[in-house]
Amino acid sequence: MFAVQFKKMKNINSISFAGKKALVRVDFNVPLNAEFEVTDDTRLTATVPTIKKILSDGGSVILMSHLGRPKDGPVDKYSLKHIIPNLEKLFGRELQFANDCIGTEATEKSNALKAGEILLLENLRFYKEEEKGDLAFAEKLSKLGNVYVNDAFGTAHRAHASTSIVAQFFTEKCAGYVMQSELDNAQKVLDAAEKPYVAIMGGAKISDKILIIEKLLDKVDTLIIGGGMAYTFFKAQGGNIGNSLLEVDKQELALKIIEKAKTKGVQLLLPPDSIVADAFSNDANTKVCNNNEIPDGFMGLDIGPEAIKLFSKALEGARTILWNGPMGVFEMSNFANGTETIAHAVVDATEKGGYSLIGGGDSAAAVNQLGYGHRVSYVSTGGGALLEYMEGKVLPGVAALVD
Repeated sequence: MFAVQFKKMKNINSISFAGKKALVRVDFNVPLNAEFEVTDDTRLTATVPTIKKILSDGGSVILMSHLGRPKDGPVDKYSLKHIIPNLEKLFGRELQFANDCIGTEATEKSNALKAGEILLLENLRFYKEEEKGDLAFAEKLSKLGNVYVNDAFGTAHRAHASTSIVAQFFTEKCAGYVMQSELDNAQKVLDAAEKPYVAIMGGAKISDKILIIEKLLDKVDTLIIGGGMAYTFFKAQGGNIGNSLLEVDKQELALKIIEKAKTKGVQLLLPPDSIVADAFSNDANTKVCNNNEIPDGFMGLDIGPEAIKLFSKALEGARTILWNGPMGVFEMSNFANGTETIAHAVVDATEKGGYSLIGGGDSAAAVNQLGYGHRVSYVSTGGGALLEYMEGKVLPGVAALVD
């Protein structure tokens, strides 16, 4: 199993970076507002220990990352220059910036870098070669440093030039603290979960979570289903879900999941009720409805009071909790209560001695926005990467670091 293989990766603590230039792949894909200010710096803060370790050894750091999804080359709103003030504040020093990630300026600035200095390269995705995993592009990046460190778990499931291809040009390579920590915490819920083990799966679609749900049915005591995906389960069982989200072609799959849970003795909890609205808007008319009796013209946008009671009770006394995906459209204040209450229940269980892993993406954003990030056991920085790892898939960014 690949989980065993990753233990063959070199640990960052086993390398001395004295006099070395470390090319570090980080995940600085952070949200920016209209004024290009960072609105959530979780991913920036997460990389601080890795970068400080290299600098304190007497090395220098060349940081490379992507930001957003630029389609045709450089676009100002996706420039990494916008995050420089945040990084300078975190490290208490001035950063150097190269207006390109390859080419003359990047080469000259990396060559001139002295011990203790940090150089940030421009957005990797300004080149299509990055996402294509282009070998020649990866080789150009590799010439900027002499040690490769991958600390970008959030992109470890992509075989991109900077996340997996570049590693082959280095004899010395390792995982940073974020990458190592993500893998260690994933292992806790995969192979060392203390019982009772409760998994909470939310979000919009069953299709996004089917592999992880099937995997979890072999491990958990209770599986809670919330968010938009729950309505496909009710429709499949003959309920009326109004205009709620429905994956028509996944109804049979929903019934199979219900049956598989019964066979394996897993308690599968669906939300009995919802806060429904007559439009997808924070200002819509709302009411509470049984999830089998949602009238036409109304859609479920959050779990209801009975669901909150049921789910909260299931989390009492849990010793291991995995949470991936919100309970409703938490971005709208009138439909955020379910996600907030479940977050509070997860915190309560954690503070009573349980272990909680928040699985990246929207659930991580919700927990951080509520200020609960430090009150759960671990908040993953990589939603998709974590799910794929837990599904048993080999992550290219991790495999590239294994000798």
